[in-house]
Amino acid sequence: MTLGGGYMLPSREGHAIAAIGLGITMKTNGPSTRDAYSLFEYTIPARTDGPPPHIHTREDESFICLAGRLDVHLGGEDFVLRHGDYLFLPRDVVHAFRNPYEEESRVISVVSPAGLEEYYQALADMPPGPKDISVIKGIMADFGIELLA
Repeated sequence: MTLGGGYMLPSREGHAIAAIGLGITMKTNGPSTRDAYSLFEYTIPARTDGPPPHIHTREDESFICLAGRLDVHLGGEDFVLRHGDYLFLPRDVVHAFRNPYEEESRVISVVSPAGLEEYYQALADMPPGPKDISVIKGIMADFGIELLA
């Protein structure tokens, strides 16, 4: 639905990107925001790890917990996000997240500037089957992301 040039998307709706083993729904991207930011709704199933420790060199991230709980490791500190909690994850700081709990976790992620959607799509475009970590690291490097594991 367009609203004078804008648009509205209900929860869990948007462009689904099948990457990194999580539910990633892109709500808005660079072309929609003049490259200011992109926004995602992540669904992290119960007892699921997110990406291993990594660093973004090009963008800052923000997490807002919509449901469940999410453990986030950020720059040597550990946080548990609960409904309504906000966490700022600045660029150049190592972070990782996981959902070790019995219920699904849902998080809004605002990424600024935009562009992370292209990284997720590059991962989603990889052929099915086992993934070669050297290929994944190459894709990450193309987008200014360093894997630390």
